Amino acid sequence: MDSLITAAAQALAAGDPLGALKRVALRDDAPALALRGIAMAQLGDVVRARELLRSAARTFGPKQSVARARCVVAEAEIALISRDLGWPAKTLDAARATLQRSGDHINAAYALHLESRRQLLMGRLDETEQTLAKLDPGPFPPTFTAAHELVVAGLAIRRLQTKAARMALERAEDAAHQAHNPLLTAEVKSAGLLLDTPAARLIAHGEERLLLLEDVEALLASKALIVDACRHLLRDRCNQVCLATRPVLFALARALAEAWPEDVPRDALIARAFRLTLADESHRARLRVELGRLRTALGPLAGVSATKRGFILLPHNTDEILVLARPIEDKHAQILALLADGEAWSSSALALVLGTSQRTVQRTLDSLAAAGKVHAFGRGRARRWLLPSVPGFTTTLLLPGPLPSD
Repeated sequence: MDSLITAAAQALAAGDPLGALKRVALRDDAPALALRGIAMAQLGDVVRARELLRSAARTFGPKQSVARARCVVAEAEIALISRDLGWPAKTLDAARATLQRSGDHINAAYALHLESRRQLLMGRLDETEQTLAKLDPGPFPPTFTAAHELVVAGLAIRRLQTKAARMALERAEDAAHQAHNPLLTAEVKSAGLLLDTPAARLIAHGEERLLLLEDVEALLASKALIVDACRHLLRDRCNQVCLATRPVLFALARALAEAWPEDVPRDALIARAFRLTLADESHRARLRVELGRLRTALGPLAGVSATKRGFILLPHNTDEILVLARPIEDKHAQILALLADGEAWSSSALALVLGTSQRTVQRTLDSLAAAGKVHAFGRGRARRWLLPSVPGFTTTLLLPGPLPSD
C-alpha cells in the first residue's frame, strides 16, 4: 500500500472524507476506488459510493479475496445507512468468514457489528443481544468501540434499561473523543438526547403529564395496573393481558382506566368503542356483550362492574390504575417513529421492519405526504421518505419490537 492510500485511509478513519478525496480522487486503481467509495458515503452520496465500491471489488484480482470482502462490508454499511435492509445477510456472513480466516479480525468484527445494527433497526432485540455477545470491542480502535457502544445503548433504550443505556453512551462518548471523529461525537450526542426528551404521556385521575424513558421504566416496575396504549396491553407486576388484536376491548379498557376511580356512562363507552354519537338499545346490548368479553379477558388483572349510570374498572392486585399513552396519537405512529431517526427510508425497508406489505406502506406514506407529515425525493426504486422535521419527543415506545415484561 503506497503512502497516498495510507494517508487517505487515515483521513477516512478520522472522519475527513474531503482530505481522503484530495489524495485519491484522480486514481482508478482498486484501493483508491474503494477509498473513494467510502469517502462519498461519508459525504452522503450513497449511490455513487455503491458504484465505486462495486467497481473496486471487480478490479481487485482473483487472489485478493480479502480486499473484495472488505468492499462487501463497506457496501453493507452503505446499505444500512441508506436503509436498504433487504441486502443479503449471507453475503456479509461469507465476507466476514473470509476476513476472519485471513486474520483481519477488526473488519470481521465490524461485519458482525453491522448485522447487530440491522437487527436492532428491525426490532429483533433478542437476536441483537446474541450478536453483541459475540463481539468484544476491547482490543479494537476507539471508532469501533464507540459504534459498538451505540448499539449497546440502542438495545438498552429499546428495552427501557435507562441506566445501562447511559453507561453505554458515556463509554461511546469517551471512545469518540479518543478517535477525534466529530461525526461520531455528534452521533453519540444525538443518541443521548433520547434519554432527555419526553417519551410518553401518563394519564391518571383526569390529568396528563409527560414522561421521560426513565419515568416509563419506573412506571412499568411499579405495583400499579398499567393500561399500556403503546402496545395495547394491560399489566401489573404479576400478570399481563394483550389486547392488540381486540381493539374494541382495548378501547373500552382504556376509557374505563382514564376515568378511574370514577365510572364511565354507557353512552360515553359506546361513543368511544364504537365511534357512534347516537346510541340505541341495540348498541347498549352490544356494549354489554363486549364488556362481558373484556371481563373474561382481564381475568386476574381486574373486574368490570356495572353502576347506575355505566361501568367501572376494579383492579384485583393494586389500588392504582394508570394509562401509559403514546407521545403522539396517530394511527400511523410506527412509520413516523421509524422516519424520526433522520435517515431517508425506502417503502420496502419500512415494510420489512413493520412486517407488512410494501403496497400498504406506500398507501400510508402517500396519505401522510398529502397531510404534510412526510416528504419524498427520488423516483422509482430510488424513492426515499423523510420527516420534514425531527419531533420534540423520543419515539422509542412507538418502534416495532416488544417492550420488557415482568
